[in-house]
Amino acid sequence: MPKTQSLDAVIIGAGVVGAACAYFAGRAGLSVTVVDRGPVAGGTTGAGEGNLLVSDKEPGPELDLALLSVRLWSELAATLPQDTEYETKGGLVVAPDPATLQALRGYAESQRAVGVEAAEIPGDTLRTLEPHLADGLAGGFHYPQDAQIQPARAAARLLAASGASVHLGEEVTGILRTPTGAVRGVRTARRELAAPTVVNAAGTWGGAVAALAGTELPVRPRRGFVLVTEPLPRVVRHKVYAADYIADVASGSAALQSSAVVEGTPAGPVLIGATRERVGFDRALSVEALRRLASQAAALFPVLADVRVLRAYHGFRPYLPDHLPAIGPDPRVPGLHHACGHEGAGIGLAPATGLLVTAALTGQVPAVDPFPFRPERFAAGPRPDPASARETTP
Repeated sequence: MPKTQSLDAVIIGAGVVGAACAYFAGRAGLSVTVVDRGPVAGGTTGAGEGNLLVSDKEPGPELDLALLSVRLWSELAATLPQDTEYETKGGLVVAPDPATLQALRGYAESQRAVGVEAAEIPGDTLRTLEPHLADGLAGGFHYPQDAQIQPARAAARLLAASGASVHLGEEVTGILRTPTGAVRGVRTARRELAAPTVVNAAGTWGGAVAALAGTELPVRPRRGFVLVTEPLPRVVRHKVYAADYIADVASGSAALQSSAVVEGTPAGPVLIGATRERVGFDRALSVEALRRLASQAAALFPVLADVRVLRAYHGFRPYLPDHLPAIGPDPRVPGLHHACGHEGAGIGLAPATGLLVTAALTGQVPAVDPFPFRPERFAAGPRPDPASARETTP
């Protein structure tokens, strides 16, 4: 089996998180290679909408990561090719009734205290931002920091700019360790890659990669569907969703949940996401999930009721029990670092994740506190619930 030259790190996963880790590690002068069993963005990234959101996060560690990432994405967009379709379109969260609007006021006020920009929009002026919104909404909040990117292209461009060598279509079948248990590289069917550090950026399959290293990370798949309409004039200007989407994001329920997020794209189609349910890696089409999305989108934008849906796609978000990603070194396996478990926020949080991983690799001061994301935090926690017992890697 051939061996390559010694590296500083091997990154497992060529999605947007792995690509961001490679990008920032390369900028720090590290020699890295990226390995993926499929193509670039072949997993969760390729099934994402490209959301770069601060609006759906309450004050805390994830919002800190999101605020850093919003700034980093803006900087990256100035240097990456324009085909990443980066748009600072802003988000609009709408409330159907006065009680929900009042709850949004308190939510937005807490976000403003930590640097989020949020402006209340009265119900009678919502249509100045979105002319095709439904009648009767109580009001909403505009979040100008929310943005959008084409996720697969963003991953590809980050990877190309990283300077990393890339091995696609090669599944990692083993993580090599020294007699003392420290990481010393990885093995695929074609080669061994020697490195003192391995970064687990395998997304939904992060738990399987952790197991290869002899440790545990309780990553589980959470399935989500997205609808894509026929090309339209720009009938939706912002990323628009109802306030109940925020509760769905924070929920740990295994049952089907859906709250439509509606947005236009530069190419014309409107994207309508997203559902959430824990059904393992079941790839079957859920008519009920698609029906709910279509109905909720038409309730927000009646103009969409007669629009054709050209296709639907779905993917699996990497879910961890406390809804925070695992980022940083794993003290149980020296040399193993994790960068996975971002659920539906991985595209938005990728740059800050890459920066945190690189800081750990180089001994630099991290830009945000890494403690809440420590991978070993689940070691003494509850076992996965029974609903995840049937969730197996496909």
